[in-house]
Amino acid sequence: MDNSSLNNEIVKRSVPFVDMDDFSPLIKSLKDKQVVMLGESTHGTREFYEWRSLISAELIQNHGFSFIAVEGDWPACEAVNKHIQEPSAKSSFETLGNFSRWPTWMWGNQEMVKLMDWLVEWNASSSRKIGFHGLDVYSLYESIDEIIHCLKKADPALARKAQEYYSCFDPFRHDERAYASSLFKFPQGCEREVRMALEEILVNGLDSADEYFDMAQNARIIQNAERYYRAVVLNGNENSWNIRDKHMMDTLENLLKHYGPSSKGIVWAHNTHIGDYRATDMALRGEVNLGGLAREKFGREQVALVGFTTYTGSVIASHAWDGIIEVMEVPMGKTGSIESHLHDCIPMVGHENYYVTFGNVEKGSALLDYRGHRAIGVVYYPEYERGNYVPSSIAERYDALVFLDETKALSPLGYSFDRKKIPETYPFGSRL
Repeated sequence: MDNSSLNNEIVKRSVPFVDMDDFSPLIKSLKDKQVVMLGESTHGTREFYEWRSLISAELIQNHGFSFIAVEGDWPACEAVNKHIQEPSAKSSFETLGNFSRWPTWMWGNQEMVKLMDWLVEWNASSSRKIGFHGLDVYSLYESIDEIIHCLKKADPALARKAQEYYSCFDPFRHDERAYASSLFKFPQGCEREVRMALEEILVNGLDSADEYFDMAQNARIIQNAERYYRAVVLNGNENSWNIRDKHMMDTLENLLKHYGPSSKGIVWAHNTHIGDYRATDMALRGEVNLGGLAREKFGREQVALVGFTTYTGSVIASHAWDGIIEVMEVPMGKTGSIESHLHDCIPMVGHENYYVTFGNVEKGSALLDYRGHRAIGVVYYPEYERGNYVPSSIAERYDALVFLDETKALSPLGYSFDRKKIPETYPFGSRL
């Protein structure tokens, strides 16, 4: 691989940044997309959340974007959505306590409080209300509770039917782990019941479009969460990964339809979800992801994939599933990795923070070569960090890559978590 050629290409395409004015060229390339995805190479880096918030605010304020959808549970995100639409006596800090699935720091952090407060102010002063939604698949019992609560008020007869179907899960007492374990002995599980409940709910509907959309989405989550836990236990991790990302894609499609034909959405998720899977080794393992699926569905010209990465610094993570929150060192990027090349280019770029755009990359460009690209998960061992790199053709994986040479850990709010809930990113936490 021609390292000097790669560095020259990076420098030629780089834009240093200090404030949002420096992002004007990137914003110009994003503003007319139907979907803009903003990634992160860790789930615990302060600057990733700060800059994604600023970019999202610009797209919302000046370019008509309709919602932010994140790698989080639908019910907890709907609590945020209701708070920013019609603020209650609760503060943004208190509302984020609804994120009770480990790792709570992914969304329960001070940087998210600032974004929520901004969204509250925007929605209070604008006729164009912005939504905040979750894309993920884990919330089996929370989604059941939401459906029953909604139906008891809106349609008691349908509520009784739904309770009958979902009573299949009652023996496990809101314990997702217990249900997943039961599939070893009884592989049929509640697969039939969740399918029938979804069909019943979709057929009957509700008078309120927003209420019906929320209920239908929860019913889809229950079906796909059951499929996900089944796949983890019985079919292997690759299949469960695909169920999760296909669910994210379906949710994104449903959100765009719900917000109307001219709607535009912003997605926040790990680089491993938003960077096109076809430009990594994921495709060799039979895995797909949200970014690649969106390009396939909407067309590459309608989707912008923007990765975020760092060379060194600190990060919030844990040494074990359901483990304690720790501030860990992020070692310097591995020699030969994308991150090490970005770091080496700093003297030529003239600033330690910059972004690189990948439009019109010519065939044979060093930007198309495969190199390791950092991916830090919620379970992290810095001493073994050399394995945390995804082989990537960077110019095919993203439309742009934001690089911050040295970054700091998030500021968690310190909420406790429910040990009965399967952790976010399970079983892939060490990878993303």
